[in-house]
Amino acid sequence: QVKLVESGGGLVQAGGSLRLACAASGSIFRINVMEWYRQAPGEQRDLVASITSGGSTTYADSVKGRFTISRDNAKNTVYLQMNSLKPEDTAIYYCNLRQGTMNSWGQGTQVTVSS
Repeated sequence: QVKLVESGGGLVQAGGSLRLACAASGSIFRINVMEWYRQAPGEQRDLVASITSGGSTTYADSVKGRFTISRDNAKNTVYLQMNSLKPEDTAIYYCNLRQGTMNSWGQGTQVTVSS
């Protein structure tokens, strides 16, 4: 069983920055992918960024150049540094740990960007 705990959300003005963290515990495989998704009210949950255990990253076009995903494998923790935040970044941000065909989700953390 895997548990994911997110932290770091909050309210920030447009142009500001936030750093999210997600700590995983439990049965963690050496090879995995850690991902950040977000879901705005009335919208579907979309992939924001992902990082493999080897450090390869992918980003949604909407956040490229503004967000940076990183991870600390020793701590089983993934981070999302969010800069130049926009009101349209407002959403609940979820962490996902993908191991083979298994997905483990965190409870989500609210990010609100005011204009």
